[in-house]
Amino acid sequence: MTHEVLPLLPLRDVVVFPAMVSPLFVGREKSIQALEEAMEKDKRIMLVAQRDASDDEPGLEDMHPVGTIANILQLLKLPDGTVKVLVEGDVRAELLELIDEETMFRGKVETLVAEDITERENEVLVRSLTGHFEQYVQLSKKVPSDVLSTISGIEDASRLADTIAAHISLKLDEKQLVLEITDAKERVEHLMELMESEIDLLKVEKRIRGRVKKQMEKSQREYYLNEQMKAIQKELGDMEDGSNEFDELTQKIEESGMTKEAREKADAELKKLRMMSPMSAEASVVRGYLDWLISIPWKKRTRVSHDLTKAQEILDADH
Repeated sequence: MTHEVLPLLPLRDVVVFPAMVSPLFVGREKSIQALEEAMEKDKRIMLVAQRDASDDEPGLEDMHPVGTIANILQLLKLPDGTVKVLVEGDVRAELLELIDEETMFRGKVETLVAEDITERENEVLVRSLTGHFEQYVQLSKKVPSDVLSTISGIEDASRLADTIAAHISLKLDEKQLVLEITDAKERVEHLMELMESEIDLLKVEKRIRGRVKKQMEKSQREYYLNEQMKAIQKELGDMEDGSNEFDELTQKIEESGMTKEAREKADAELKKLRMMSPMSAEASVVRGYLDWLISIPWKKRTRVSHDLTKAQEILDADH
């Protein structure tokens, strides 16, 4: 294990794993100075997560004991005075001592090296961890599709565990615990336990979403059927009103005392009216014609005078 002093960058609410590329936004002057010193030298910097993100002047006890030595890939100074930096995690390291200078943080760190595992153990761990992660991705729907492609190309169990830990939804303390486990086998087993717990929660959420969806579909279906029923009832009501109207017309025709020829005409027009839309203009014409036929005083009889002399006088007067 190697001891060395490196510029130190305390992190707020983020854990950077080895082999993980991560963008960071830095605003504290001491942190910016640490980045600038790293850029002037070999671009290596120690990244350690703070226990309390709101602490602007963290001490050694305010930082987690294990972090990651990273390489700075890119540094960009922003107009507001802050810095955006792209880092790539390299190896785990323990923070042994915090050298708090007036202008920046430095840390005395010790690289942590895991014991080697056999090829067979590595293969089993990779297969098991990949299976758990695929199941997690299917349920989560929050992991980018390209991550699975990246995962499938990793054959080292230790690196695979770190990559997966960086992409699943874990609390900061849980990610930090994964970072602190140096033994690859132990780390993989711990990560699988975490994923199993997350998978169980995701399954419960999926069942709840399914029930809610079914209930919503049922409610929508019931609403649709109720609206249909209302429309049908209205239609039946309109038809019933129309049927009553036709019955009234039939009764009036029967009671009007029409002649045989007039009755045949009225029945034909009534039959035609039954086939028409009540809102059509033609229906209004037919209905008006029937009303006129019915209004004729068919039963009223006028006494006919047979006095030819008087009839002649009336004709002569009119002409």
